Amino acid sequence: MYETPAEDSVGELAAVPEPGAVTVIIPSFNESGNVRELLRQITESVPSRVPCEVIFVDDSTDDTPEVVAKAAQDCPFPVSVIHREVPTGGLGGAVVEGIKAAASDWVVVMDADLQHPPSLVPELIATGEASGADLVVASRYTKGGSRAGLAGGYRVAVSRASTWLTKGLFPRALRGISDPMSGFFAIRRAAVMAEDLRPLGYKILMELAVRCGPRSVREVPFVFQDRFAGESKSTAREGLRFLRHLVELRTSKPLWRMVAFGLIGLTGFVPNLLALWGLTAAGMHYLPAEIVANQFGVAWNFLLIEVLLFRTRRHRRLYDRIGRYALLANADLVLRIPLIALLVTTWDMAVLPATATALILTFVLRYAGTEALVYTRKNRAAPRGTTQ
Repeated sequence: MYETPAEDSVGELAAVPEPGAVTVIIPSFNESGNVRELLRQITESVPSRVPCEVIFVDDSTDDTPEVVAKAAQDCPFPVSVIHREVPTGGLGGAVVEGIKAAASDWVVVMDADLQHPPSLVPELIATGEASGADLVVASRYTKGGSRAGLAGGYRVAVSRASTWLTKGLFPRALRGISDPMSGFFAIRRAAVMAEDLRPLGYKILMELAVRCGPRSVREVPFVFQDRFAGESKSTAREGLRFLRHLVELRTSKPLWRMVAFGLIGLTGFVPNLLALWGLTAAGMHYLPAEIVANQFGVAWNFLLIEVLLFRTRRHRRLYDRIGRYALLANADLVLRIPLIALLVTTWDMAVLPATATALILTFVLRYAGTEALVYTRKNRAAPRGTTQ
């Protein structure tokens, strides 16, 4: 149960229209040095204006869960910890777990390192209630905001480049969001379909905005603070996961996925040609060299579509996927030459148009075969539109 606000704060609480209860979700990884101060600031800022609960979703290898349990004894609101042994989806996956456990009309997501000021939580909720918005983003890039807590020019440049790239790839879904990299925001629980989310890494706001499509968005400026304790979790590995996440989101629709499949296929010419050059330079006849070199391109393409396009559809065993994809890719090569001959001799097409036509037809067949035979969709247990 939520704590009842003190009587002298009724006037402040009235500024937030009902329903105004909030679940604060804090994904954490080895943040024990920040927990006590974070809960102290939440205690000072939030419960006097809006009833709240706090859920830590923890992937730590240190004593963070124990520190949370001790610090929670001094809090006037419920504090719970969901500790995950397997950090599926990274910090974004932790947020999804918290959303599933949330009991309030509003969910606020914030980091555990105190770079997101807890004093802003009531304003996020009040803005959403007053405007009827589904999503309220705390932005560093709107008037009154600042990225002061970003350490060094490198992190500033990466943040800006990531923002431009993300907004360029999703102009419609991120309309009205100046800071899609923000990890500090409020969203109505009813606007989230948890079963539709496929987080990868720590940029959960982008995932929510693209997959859930909130009806309306508002922004509140905030000043990004210095980290209170501990070390930043922003690493090169997280950067690569972010890029993979971008590709997955952009290719969630079949047309875009087919375009990406074609672009990946084009990159396969590089290892193919390099292998052909090396094999012929070593004295191998060009015909068997062509066949062997083609396998280098097939392996390269398979690796990229595994990692970038079909991460969530790898239901078959790895050796099964490899075998099926290699069969399709090589069948493409075998089919193309007879198809060109058929177009030239039967349809009287010139060689170049016939070759282009054959390339397009075999590409479409290879893509359709890859989707249908290698990365088959798996039926979901829960029907679309239900929440957990």
